[in-house]
Amino acid sequence: MLQELDIQTLTLTNAASKAVNDILSERKLDGYALRVFVAGGGCCGVNFGMALDNNFRDVDTTFDLNGIKVVVDETSIDYLRGAKIDFVNDPERGAGFVVDSPNAKSHDHKQGEGDCACGGSCNN
Repeated sequence: MLQELDIQTLTLTNAASKAVNDILSERKLDGYALRVFVAGGGCCGVNFGMALDNNFRDVDTTFDLNGIKVVVDETSIDYLRGAKIDFVNDPERGAGFVVDSPNAKSHDHKQGEGDCACGGSCNN
């Protein structure tokens, strides 16, 4: 059975809510929700993905956040507890959604500042 939680496990900022609502209206996607999911990870933590979706499963958890239906699968929900989804419009980096989750952080790095054990940089 599809679960709907009253507890605010994650939050959606006003900017993110407006951006999702604008996309749904522009594309005429009635009945769609914002699906947030784990899209991979590495030694720097978990990466999240987002999609507009109208295919809901019994094991999904749904939230009504600022008038936007948000759907999270059973695997991703633990990584999203306490997360904040925002929409930023940075003149240098461009516009997009950002997920900040305290449960998606990885280990502290022992190498040089900003260096990652896999050879990348976790402070981008």
